[in-house]
Amino acid sequence: MFTGIIETLGIIKDLKKDNNNLNITVFSSITHELKIDQSVAHNGVCLTVIAINNGEYTVTAIKETIEKTNLADWKVGDLLNLERAMKLGDRLDGHIVQGHVDQTGICKSIEEANGSWYFTFEYDSNLNNITIEKGSITINGVSLTVVNSKEKEFSVAIIPYTFEHTNFKNVNIGTTINLEFDVVGKYVARLYSLRQ
Repeated sequence: MFTGIIETLGIIKDLKKDNNNLNITVFSSITHELKIDQSVAHNGVCLTVIAINNGEYTVTAIKETIEKTNLADWKVGDLLNLERAMKLGDRLDGHIVQGHVDQTGICKSIEEANGSWYFTFEYDSNLNNITIEKGSITINGVSLTVVNSKEKEFSVAIIPYTFEHTNFKNVNIGTTINLEFDVVGKYVARLYSLRQ
């Protein structure tokens, strides 16, 4: 489990195909604190550390993960939002995040708002995921509050701190992002689909 509060950024140093899998090597300031078999969220995708070497660590993504996320778009040099799994007894500053991306979305617009920004995202609502006004959403691993919730789209407000300390500074119109919908929203969507 994660909280959606990003600890640090990592830089992709290498991408290697291994049959249907993808090995991703990342340089990060937290590498020296990691252990083999530890879970780390990368842009909201929970991946397991398989190797650590000279300030870099490697994780593996399987075919299903690559297909459900924006992993296929990742390139050497890209910045990743990183968060280690939460410890029991820690404060839950964001919301409960599983690290299991539900689907991707696309940035539709970015509006400056006197020191902050409103990012609007579109997503395929045929997958039965929904947003709830003032509910939580995870975008590339970042816990955020939904504003202007509509069918197939929603917005989030990004404050300067979040902009500077996450890879939101690299999100542009047309950028594909990872979405993990709030567990409560998933439950509501499931109930709704059962009634149809």
